[in-house]
Amino acid sequence: MSHLFSPLTIRGIELKNRITVSPMCEYSSVDGFANNWHLVHLGSMAVGGAALVITEATAVSPEGRITPDDLGIWKDEHIEQLQNITGFIHQQGAIAGVQLAHAGRKASHFSPWNGNVQIPLLSGGWQAVSASDLAFADGEEKPLELDQEGVDKIKADFKEATYRAIKAGFKVIELHAAHGYLIHQFLSPLSNHRTDEYGGSFENRIRLLLEITEVVRSAWPEEFPLFVRISATDWTPGGWTADDSVQLAHRLKEQGVDLVDCSTGGNVPKAKIPVGPGYQVQFAETVKKETGILTGAVGMITDPEQADQIIRNEQADMVLLARQHLRDPHFALRAAHILGHEVKWPVQYERAKW
Repeated sequence: MSHLFSPLTIRGIELKNRITVSPMCEYSSVDGFANNWHLVHLGSMAVGGAALVITEATAVSPEGRITPDDLGIWKDEHIEQLQNITGFIHQQGAIAGVQLAHAGRKASHFSPWNGNVQIPLLSGGWQAVSASDLAFADGEEKPLELDQEGVDKIKADFKEATYRAIKAGFKVIELHAAHGYLIHQFLSPLSNHRTDEYGGSFENRIRLLLEITEVVRSAWPEEFPLFVRISATDWTPGGWTADDSVQLAHRLKEQGVDLVDCSTGGNVPKAKIPVGPGYQVQFAETVKKETGILTGAVGMITDPEQADQIIRNEQADMVLLARQHLRDPHFALRAAHILGHEVKWPVQYERAKW
């Protein structure tokens, strides 16, 4: 049997295979509400055989949105529509996960197809916040440096979002600490120039993530897994490094984190990233071997044999596919056929033949 289709048990949850739908922003919400687009988008991949389906970056506060069109979980009214989605995903034998996120200085932007540029405060935008008052890109308005009251609100927002995630029926939470969003902004010395207990040393820069992890884990049921997505390197001199990621993973494991999802980059523009098939797998492998924590590999994983080899060679414990699931929502079913594994079509599709 292929390794890609071996089950994986994390705490009280069993994943039927090692294929996960990676979070992908859809920019299709109004006031944070999920709708039929999200149901069909996420539901189609559950039908397609993925074991775990994770929502796009889901904002824990209105000001934590990347764009006005982001999915949200900052108020109780969001729960009902999310319940419809998690219920459908679970009916297909998959597990529903939510990525909790705060955009930090990358907030208040137009959606990609509307220009992808910052929305000025005087044009309907909102005040972005960050570790330091450093803009992400030239020409953008500077974010507000968070004071202690602001930091405490961030932690409270993540905790309240966790309670809503439980009510919405999610069984996995992933904390978004990657791609240059708020938590990553605290981690990296390129974006964190603070001189207080949240800046300067490695220990201080990881403090916010550890505190968020602590409050989320305290609210999240013991039997449900907690993941953290990191950018394992900034790909920029003087920034966050792979060695930092290993040290962080040790600490996250102590905090009750079950899996580190290893992506890279996103914190500074124009970083030189050597993009190619499986270019980020090395980081998942290093973190896994150095710390013993479960890891997820992501980044240009497009082929069933490639995905199976990653699991077979113990480079990671799961693969997270984004664009490939857009091209082929039934990737997992097709991969099972190619790898000689039993293909369990939904009963509605049993007439399908390869």
